Amino acid sequence: MITVGLTGSIATGKTEVAKLFAAAGIPVFDSDAEVHALYAGKAAAELLGRTFPGVVVDGKIDRQRLGQAVLGSPEDLRKLESLIHPLVRKKQEDFIARWQKQRASIVVLDIPLLFETGREKELDYVIVVSADGGIQRKRALARPGMTEEKLASILARQMPDAEKRRRADFVIENSGRLEHLRLQVDALSLKLAEIAGNQKP
Repeated sequence: MITVGLTGSIATGKTEVAKLFAAAGIPVFDSDAEVHALYAGKAAAELLGRTFPGVVVDGKIDRQRLGQAVLGSPEDLRKLESLIHPLVRKKQEDFIARWQKQRASIVVLDIPLLFETGREKELDYVIVVSADGGIQRKRALARPGMTEEKLASILARQMPDAEKRRRADFVIENSGRLEHLRLQVDALSLKLAEIAGNQKP
């Protein structure tokens, strides 16, 4: 089985690409969705509530309050990541093990900060989703609750798109129509299946 990391900067369309891979029959682990699930659970509420007072509402993490608590504070952000990342990584390991038992030939791990956290060393291949800078910015600012300040803070944490493209094994361009995106994902799914099929048992 080959493990493939899927990453890309904010608003490049990584989530849409992940859906297309899933539609092609490839198991996809969604790190963002897992974080959402963790924030809705009791364990994360207890863990983060002690570190960031005021972010727990009705027994769950309030994502907006948590975002405000760490916005503009690299130290607090690192603290948050040190608590959440190990929990997500354990879920990723469980996901890989489960599909390995089911003899899947490929799994895709959707990891937003893949390069930034050095995770590429643990994976067989990395796909980067990329988009024109102007289009990316327009998409990002159209998101609910997004501000110029928040976007600047997010981009400051992310490796530049050009560097991600340079390090990637495969690049998917997402500046155009959905059909063009689907064609790229379908072609890459076939390519990955070919690579997996050529591996020694």
